Amino acid sequence: MTVRVLIADDQAISRQGLRLILQSAPDIEVVGEAVDGLDAVAQAQRYRPDIVLMDVRMPRMDGLEATRRLADLPDVEVIVVTTFDLDEYVVEALRGGAVGFLVKDSAPERIIEAVQAVARGDALIAPEVTRRLLGRFVAGTPSRAGDPRLAELTPRERDVLLEIAAGHSNARIATRLFLEESTVKGHVRRLLAKLGLASRVQAVIFAYETGLVVPGRPADDGTDGTGPG
Repeated sequence: MTVRVLIADDQAISRQGLRLILQSAPDIEVVGEAVDGLDAVAQAQRYRPDIVLMDVRMPRMDGLEATRRLADLPDVEVIVVTTFDLDEYVVEALRGGAVGFLVKDSAPERIIEAVQAVARGDALIAPEVTRRLLGRFVAGTPSRAGDPRLAELTPRERDVLLEIAAGHSNARIATRLFLEESTVKGHVRRLLAKLGLASRVQAVIFAYETGLVVPGRPADDGTDGTGPG
């Protein structure tokens, strides 16, 4: 399967660099380049890419608003591409529907792996700075401890939610919980529906906000959770 990607960035050199990296992978096709958020929304509606690589700061419409608008477009996923000094925007983008984020100076293989991970349904939820971001920004939001939706989860769905919060892919969760990967996918779909969430990334934020995962404390048994999936 070929993954169709739209690049949205107001800097031509950044778009060119991402295009060269992505086109080096035989299973990825760049279908367009957008120069700002409005252009990204218009091109996404026109070309229906599988994934949009979305810069945050752009003229006319920023990547946050563009991400929120694309959340209503079926089968189009957004990966936010940012720099370390734009950390404060990332969680808002994830809340708005983005399935993950990349740092602009990520290695080419990381960018390719991220696109491939999202394409197969393993949202990019734990790059090298995700936990730092959530610990820093989610900790400053009102606590949702005792959220009644948690009571709707079965014990196994709760286990899967904790595994998602730890940054594990479906395959890794299946191994750790001694389940079939298809069973894990079913649990993920059901827990997202019960919690009223649109993505695995929003499930991670939910886990932090409800206190299931405490900022600064590992969400699992000590693995660092870095990397896509």
